[in-house]
Amino acid sequence: ILEDIGLMKMLPGMTVIVPCDYNQTKLATMAIADWQGPVYLRFGRPKVANFTSETAPFEIGKAQILVEGNDVSIIACGHLVWKSIEAARLLAEQGISAEVINLHTIKPFDEAAVIRSVRKTKCVVTAEEHQRAGGLGESVASVMAAHCPGPIEMVAVNDSFGESGKPEELLSKYGIDTPNVLEAAIRVIARKH
Repeated sequence: ILEDIGLMKMLPGMTVIVPCDYNQTKLATMAIADWQGPVYLRFGRPKVANFTSETAPFEIGKAQILVEGNDVSIIACGHLVWKSIEAARLLAEQGISAEVINLHTIKPFDEAAVIRSVRKTKCVVTAEEHQRAGGLGESVASVMAAHCPGPIEMVAVNDSFGESGKPEELLSKYGIDTPNVLEAAIRVIARKH
């Protein structure tokens, strides 16, 4: 489903969480047990690297800076967090310093983390396994428009229905894989000057 984040975040009082790996899904589930109100926990079927710590603090509504950087902010959720880390490594090989933020909670939204990062880097790439409309990218763009205008590129599905297939092939088909995050970062950096 590529529309669920947008649908769920529109519901009053709904909390929307999109963890990036197995460890974070476990931590999010434990945090939800103590949370008041309805929660939508989204996770997918592809196998992804289990790269977060089992003991990392997980706070609903608080983004995690996974990689510090100065040239571009890459703000991602779910499976695209790992793809963003891979893209940041490739950017580093080109001398580009990317900040990677795991914005695991779509609602309530950590505006302060977005503002801090964008004020530092002056440009943003968002990456998500969701439609462009209604997703993480639109939430980030809304915060930027109000507090820190700048160029943004959204790596997301562009108004298409989802299909069944092998996850890696589908990520590539819909333009939401590591090479697309990398290309978006290079484009957005060129636009900030």
